[in-house]
Amino acid sequence: MRKKTLLFLLLSIFFISNIDAQNPTVWRGGNNGIYNETGLLKSWPESGPEILWSYEGLGEGHSSPVFANGKIYITGMVDGEGFVFVLSEDGKLWWKKSYGKEYTDSYPGSRSSVVVDGDLMYVYSGYGVLTCMDSGNGDVKWTKNSFEDFDGENITWGVTETVLIDGDVVYLTPGGKKNNVVALNRLNGDLIWTSAGKGELSAYCTPLLVELPARKLLVTHTADHIIGLDAKTGQLLWDYPHTNRWNVHPNTPIFYDGDLFCFSGYGQGGVKLNLSDDGSSVTKAWTKTELDSRMGGMVVVDGYLYGSGDNAREWRCVNWETGEETYAAKDIAKGVTIYADGMLYCYSERGDLALVKADPSAFEVVSKTKVELGSAQHWAHPVINNGRLFVHHGDALIAYKIK
Repeated sequence: MRKKTLLFLLLSIFFISNIDAQNPTVWRGGNNGIYNETGLLKSWPESGPEILWSYEGLGEGHSSPVFANGKIYITGMVDGEGFVFVLSEDGKLWWKKSYGKEYTDSYPGSRSSVVVDGDLMYVYSGYGVLTCMDSGNGDVKWTKNSFEDFDGENITWGVTETVLIDGDVVYLTPGGKKNNVVALNRLNGDLIWTSAGKGELSAYCTPLLVELPARKLLVTHTADHIIGLDAKTGQLLWDYPHTNRWNVHPNTPIFYDGDLFCFSGYGQGGVKLNLSDDGSSVTKAWTKTELDSRMGGMVVVDGYLYGSGDNAREWRCVNWETGEETYAAKDIAKGVTIYADGMLYCYSERGDLALVKADPSAFEVVSKTKVELGSAQHWAHPVINNGRLFVHHGDALIAYKIK
């Protein structure tokens, strides 16, 4: 009896581990910038959190690392060519593999993060080529060109969408008149469905998948609208006008307490949309021009939105239900925010890395350091994994000890 019980437990652990291993990685983590780790430091040493290791040699790029199969996957561009770099947990290079030409125009470098799902990985270049590769050795399995295979075209600063995977489906936004959003079989690249959406160009956005009782809903931005599609069929269920000067909408929408918040920079700001129970329609709840993060994302914690702006450069906290602002602060420059264990991790465009209490009454910087390693813009979204904070700054990936 004991042997059978032990065998059952071992098989259960093996089965659960394999289920976890097959979960695809997701842009900004599984909960849009909120990480579930606990026991993290509530303050840092005066010199900043300890740097456990750094890897320098990534070339140019703005992507975030992802963690799968006991390895770290990250993109970079060297001499105009995009590479997936695969590192060990202690920052040693296992191997790197080219995925082809990468974006060399304004703000050159890799844009999208790798998506890893078991033994396959997916990377989308700034020139619209989606490449499926073996996650163990980088061998190319299939490719799709959004501008040739579909009727998409590139946008001003190169596409930056990190694709989204659900089961055996990969979602992509070519931005064509006919093939505006498509669903592909992730195993072979075959087309499952195509949606004309609003027929607008893509807008740098990684989509959001919302699981509702009635359906799975795919929400994303295109040039002038927020759109909601039935994820199974591609049917356009609703759209909401949302534009700005440059049609730049790179922030993944936020889903919280049954509703949506969508936002972008250049003074456009954010709108909270009340979502119907079946996902088939939206109505405006409130708007706030000052919540105009250009590409830094926001988080919602215990009913409050936290993040920084673009034209409105302050860091703000806003009540999710009412849109009422509880503070605006200029302690550090605007930037990216993520959250874990009661604290905001704020990474400014000037290289400040700050630990801030997630407190709606005040923006209290507990600790701060400067990201000195790396190169070019401080734009990549940090990631928390296994008690470590990872920051990609151009040529370098830095692992900080935060537990």
